Formats: sequence, C-alpha cells, structure tokens
Amino acid sequence: MSIEFATLLMFVSMMVLLASGLPVAFVLGGISLLFGFALWGPESINVVAIAASDLLRANLLVAVPLFVFMAFMLEKSGIAEDLYGVMHSWMGGLKGGLAAGTVIACTIVAAMSGISTTGVLMMGIIGLPAMQRRNYDTQLSMGCIMAGGALGPLIPPSVVLIVYSLLSGQSIGKLFLGGIFPGLLLAFVFIVYILVRCFLNPDLGPALPIEERASWKEKFFALRGILLPVLIVSGVLGSLFFGIATPTEAASVGALGAIISAAIYRRLNGKILKDVAFDSLKTVSMVMWVIFGAGCFATVYQGIGASELIQNIIKSWPVSKWVILCLIQAVWIVLGCLMDAISILMVTAPLFIPVANFLGIDLLWLGLLYAVNTEMAYLTPPFGINLFVMRGITQGKGITTREIYKAAIPFVCLQLLVLVLVMVFPEIITWLPGVLSN
Repeated sequence: MSIEFATLLMFVSMMVLLASGLPVAFVLGGISLLFGFALWGPESINVVAIAASDLLRANLLVAVPLFVFMAFMLEKSGIAEDLYGVMHSWMGGLKGGLAAGTVIACTIVAAMSGISTTGVLMMGIIGLPAMQRRNYDTQLSMGCIMAGGALGPLIPPSVVLIVYSLLSGQSIGKLFLGGIFPGLLLAFVFIVYILVRCFLNPDLGPALPIEERASWKEKFFALRGILLPVLIVSGVLGSLFFGIATPTEAASVGALGAIISAAIYRRLNGKILKDVAFDSLKTVSMVMWVIFGAGCFATVYQGIGASELIQNIIKSWPVSKWVILCLIQAVWIVLGCLMDAISILMVTAPLFIPVANFLGIDLLWLGLLYAVNTEMAYLTPPFGINLFVMRGITQGKGITTREIYKAAIPFVCLQLLVLVLVMVFPEIITWLPGVLSN
C-alpha cells in the first residue's frame, strides 16, 4: 500500500467515523490498531502499546489533573462572588460597566484555572442574573460571559498549551508566556467593544443609578476580593516563569491554593472534595484517552512514512508558507465547529506540526495561533462548549438556543480579528518569551 493511499484511507476513515458520532479517542485508537495490523501484522500491536505507554510516562501530563482539580475547586470555593463584587463596585457606574467587569473577572478566572467552562459557569451563575436585574441586554450579557470564559485555553495556565507542548516539544514556560499578551489583547478588544456599543446605545447596558454606586471607601474595601485570586495567579505563574517550579509543581501550588481558598470561604467539606475529585476524574479521563488515542494514531502515521510524504507535497506546491498557514487556520476554524479543542489538536498535530517545521514556521507561534483560533471553537455552533454551558445556565428562563447563538456572533468576529492581528504581528506572541528567556 502506497503512502499516499494509506494517508487518504486513514484520514477519510477518521472523518467518517467522527461524523458518525463515535468518541474521538476510540476512533483514533481503533484506526491506529486496524491500520497497524493491516500494514505490519500482529507485531504492530506492541508498537501502539509502547506509544501509549510513553505518553503515560510523560511528566508534563501530571500537571493536567492538578490544573483541572484547581479549576473545579475554585468553582466551588466562592471566589467568584468576591471577584464580581469588585467589578460591580468599580465599574458599575459606567455604561456597560458590569459587562466589561464580567470580562475582567473571567480573565482573572482564566489565569487561575486554564479551563473555559469554569469562567462561564462562575460568571454565568452570578453575573447574568445581576445584569438582567439591571436591564442589561440579554444577548450582550450572555455574549460577554461566553467570550470571557473562552479566554481559559489561552491565558496561562492552559491545558491546551500543555498538550501542545507535549506534541511539539516546545517549552511550556515559553508557551505560557506567549499566551499572556494575546489573552489580554482579546480581553481588551471585548471590553472596548462592550463600552463603545453601550455608549452608542445606553439601553444595552445602563449605568447603575447614583444611589447604587459604591463610594470610594467601599471600592477600596471591595479590593480585598481580588487578594486570593492575585495570590493564586502569582503562586502558579510566578513560580513557573521564574524557574522556581516545574509545570507539575506549579500546578500543585495552584491546587493547594484552591483548597486554601475554599477553606477561607468556609466551603471546604467532604462533599465538595468528593464532587471536585469526581468531576476532575471525568474531565481528565476524557482528555487522557484522547491523548493516548491520538498518540497511537500519530505513531502509526509516522511509521508509514508521513514525514517524507509531507515534504514531497510541500516541495511540489509553488505556494508560500503564508498560504499554508492560512489553510491551517481555516481547517482549525472549520473543525472548531465540530470538535472540542483537545481533539482538534490531537487529530491535526501529526500533519500540521511537521508541515510547519519543514516550512520554517515558528512552532511556538503556531501553538499560540492555535490557542487563539481555539477561542472561536468554544463559541461556534453546533459544538461550541460554552454555548452548551450557557444553555444549561439559562434553562427554563425563557431564553432560546437561537438567542444564545446570536449572542456569540459579535464576539466570534472579534476573536477572528485578533487572530488576524497575531498572524500579521507575530511579536504580540513571541516578544515576551524572547525577552524573558534571554
């Protein structure tokens, strides 16, 4: 069987099986076993098993369950109420201030958890009713929560970037550093959009009445609500960026900080620990099975001569690396409508990373482009996870799925704008890692 025919058969089989609704992990693992057996016989099972075993022993993956545990513990700890209280006090007097403050709160949550749904759940439960009580436009309120929550996979610590680091061999510290400016840029663009829209049409986000606005004394007193988040972010990112701790150790610091936060808020008990552990187990199991399945798939695909095929195809195409880069982004955008972020990465990495490496595309830059691109995947139907979470939060409140989809559209356009910006100006991503690594 030729390399070209095997490649076509493997990827067509993968897309057909995924379209049928089978779990990604089973599709990737099953195809690797089937093609390995067909090409090399029963001995190929040992190759697949070794590939999965090597992934299982990867030290970097130990950080994933710890960050996931931290995210779920923070969700239960009550820290979101204080965060939203700070934003309410400081920004409630602005037109659209509560929505802009919600984006800021989601940004801080993203820097603590690295998971998209955490920010949506925390701010959706607290912020959405608060904005609705103050006559904020429902679609604007839902949109800012879903978009703000989507910052989780980009702003460090990010589980998506940890997985990319494992696949590409890039430094997780540099990837985390590279995600800071694009994440802050996205948050800034969201905030500007909200404030400008509400300035032009105050009915979308009316300012708090004067009698409800906090005094300066109350504003400064409310700042105590960001003390724990700042300490957690400083502990996790500071220990990692300054070389004090490895990613796994930094994740342990975050997990411990989340437990201490829950204890301070008097939310720490046996039931919460059990719920957090069970939710973490479910999430991590899903992620790990996808990683193992994709690792086996990549091993078999590389074994049939994928690198040689990719190089020959690229040499025969009279196109620049920018055309290839744009095609990669387009594929990721389309797949973002159909699959979750980890699955997309695991499916496309065996093909796109060698292509980028051969063309001389900076793999650090490519990984952060993927993280920015992934922001859209959380908001694009029919598979956008944040859309599902918002549907669950608003269940029984007279809000239709169509309204949720419409709420996401402006923010998807803003995410696409930022994606273009970081492609045209790579320094937005690469400057900070370059400075701090010298």
